[in-house]
Amino acid sequence: MIPRPVSLLDNDFYKFTMQQGVIKLFPHAKAHYRFINRGNHQFPTGFARELEKALANFSDVALTLSEKEYLRATCPYLEATYLDFLQGYRYDPSEVTIKQQGTNLSVEITGYWYRTILWEVPLMALISELYYLITDQDRLSDDEIIIKNERKIKSYRNLGITVAEFGTRRRYSFNVHKLVVQALKQFGGRTFIGSSNVYLAMLNGIKPIGTHAHEWFMFHAARYGFKMANIMGLEHWVDVYRGDLGIALSDTYTTDVFFRQFDKMFSKLFDGIRHDSGDPVLFAQKAITHYKRMGIDPLSKTIIFSDGLDYDKVAHIAGFCRGKIGMSFGIGTNLTNDVGPHPLNIVIKMVRAQPANSEWMPVVKLSDEHGKYTGDEQTITLAKTVLGIS
Repeated sequence: MIPRPVSLLDNDFYKFTMQQGVIKLFPHAKAHYRFINRGNHQFPTGFARELEKALANFSDVALTLSEKEYLRATCPYLEATYLDFLQGYRYDPSEVTIKQQGTNLSVEITGYWYRTILWEVPLMALISELYYLITDQDRLSDDEIIIKNERKIKSYRNLGITVAEFGTRRRYSFNVHKLVVQALKQFGGRTFIGSSNVYLAMLNGIKPIGTHAHEWFMFHAARYGFKMANIMGLEHWVDVYRGDLGIALSDTYTTDVFFRQFDKMFSKLFDGIRHDSGDPVLFAQKAITHYKRMGIDPLSKTIIFSDGLDYDKVAHIAGFCRGKIGMSFGIGTNLTNDVGPHPLNIVIKMVRAQPANSEWMPVVKLSDEHGKYTGDEQTITLAKTVLGIS
């Protein structure tokens, strides 16, 4: 059976928060996204055809009145005009182009940024679920999944940390995801603080968690240049949210460049920063040094760690950060796709942007881990030269 979408809110929270920002600030901008098969996975014959069939079902998805009321009550920084827009929003499958040559899958998304921004996460989740379905890969039973996640959240509770679930995009399936969140809530107590998935957060009465993603800063580079991308991205976030949603993503153009531009105003205004690539302990050291240099107590700020986490990695990070800086952990694939089959290593990234009254411009991401670079080599080289990245 082809997977069907369950809700417009079955998406990561930062897609909606960014969408509101795009509508307010860049309503005429366009974006082009591309599927990147990092793991070189081989897709079976006919996969693209089945993906197109599943994608057609998205055009019927709409925000319900109860979902709209949930957002209004839970997220006061989402404005009434935006919620009205979201109620009228419909996915347009014509914005997505799917091709397959042999075992290679190609997916491109193109259109107005305020519309196409919602495709990335549910489309990745659909590719993942459909892959396991077509290749007939069995998973743990429901009871085994619940027991496994009970054990995981209790081990994190013993570390004295807080954990959120960030695993929508590379989950095994929606049903597995739902079981995982239910188990984390049931057994996590105060350790489990929420989910990036808005629909499952709503179902379980927990907090939807997220702020912005790399594409926010990647677009700002196309609009304002590489040197101003972080600064203008943060300025515009503050303009839209006025102090709410105060976790800044740090590694779109390397952490070192970010900290050079994360001045005292930003450092005081934002509640913390998110780590998503490179050595997490080295990142924490740099963050502590930065806050101290700004005259800010690092314990008053929080690092959200979210890069490929499992228990051993979390325990190592927590051991270093404890007593030095605030911390929390967003754990994704290790929760929602640790059920038997090997998880897919796939992403969908913005590759071009077209600010209003401008030409299409290539965009890049320069993470602290070179394997996570995205974009064409010529633009990557240009960005590194402009930003002084060796």
